[in-house]
Amino acid sequence: MRAGQAGYRELVDNAAVDEKRLDQPSSGSENSSEGGDSKWTVIVAVVANGAIAIAKIIAGLLTGSASMWAEAAHSIADTGNEILLLIGLKRSLREPDSKHPFGYGQERYFWTFLAALGIFLVGGVLSIGEGVRSILMPEAVESLWIGVGVLVVAAVFESYSWYTAHKQLRRDAKQQNRTLRHHLRHASDPSATTVFLEDTAALIGLAIALAALVLHAGTGWAGWDAIGSMTIGLLLIVVAYLLARRSKGLLLEESAPDDVLDPIRAKVAAESWVEKIDDMHAVWVGPSQLLVNLWVTPTRAVRDSPAGNLVEHASHLRRDLMSDDAVAQVTLTLETP
Repeated sequence: MRAGQAGYRELVDNAAVDEKRLDQPSSGSENSSEGGDSKWTVIVAVVANGAIAIAKIIAGLLTGSASMWAEAAHSIADTGNEILLLIGLKRSLREPDSKHPFGYGQERYFWTFLAALGIFLVGGVLSIGEGVRSILMPEAVESLWIGVGVLVVAAVFESYSWYTAHKQLRRDAKQQNRTLRHHLRHASDPSATTVFLEDTAALIGLAIALAALVLHAGTGWAGWDAIGSMTIGLLLIVVAYLLARRSKGLLLEESAPDDVLDPIRAKVAAESWVEKIDDMHAVWVGPSQLLVNLWVTPTRAVRDSPAGNLVEHASHLRRDLMSDDAVAQVTLTLETP
């Protein structure tokens, strides 16, 4: 029953006031560490993709390859998107204020969503358009080995950026006892995930562009270049969809996954004064920052004890839950049987 006694609710509210800012988002070391790791991952990606984009543009001018131009658009999109991620990282670290009592953690989700739009428009759509143009106005491939060399060097830079993102994701997944695949689907910080997916798509795109370039030069048929360019575009659209879907879920405050909820639920259930957990909700209000809402029924012994005893139990539970850096706020409502 959700309609708990008014006295219980008042006691918990009073306890929350006495907690002296326990209801403010935590700025624990875990979140700070993740922010630093994510920033380094994104900076590596910006530097790598910026250099690659310039090289691909030059190679595109020299070779006239549609696939090379598609890859240039891809790298330009990635560089711009990673700059958006850096903006989101910086803005998300601002302290809570009266307008944003839970902090600015969701800034990362907003800027990641914009990055996904950039991948779709600048990378995907332009690459497909370049493929169509290559079919309508085919050009012979020139300076083949320059194009091949640029693609190979680009693969080296992209591999290092991919390794940096992959290393962070594996470390984060290990800390949370998750598989990498599960962590990619449920991570509360989308920054490293975005870089990882972009770089994975980039490495696949480089392989496609290299194959298309060599086939075009070897057969003389520009259709290979067009197919390569459009395939790269479709690949980027898929990546953009995956990133946008994840960002949308985080922005709409979807529930945290079971592997996050279960330890919290177990800790509450282990309290001797809690008869049962009536309900529990937990949503991400930022990377590694949970808002937890609890409805519990105290045991009869506690309900019949002095009010101060109930306040002490409720306050202790809130302090215990919020000692975890991943918990930004806990609201506790006491129910009647």
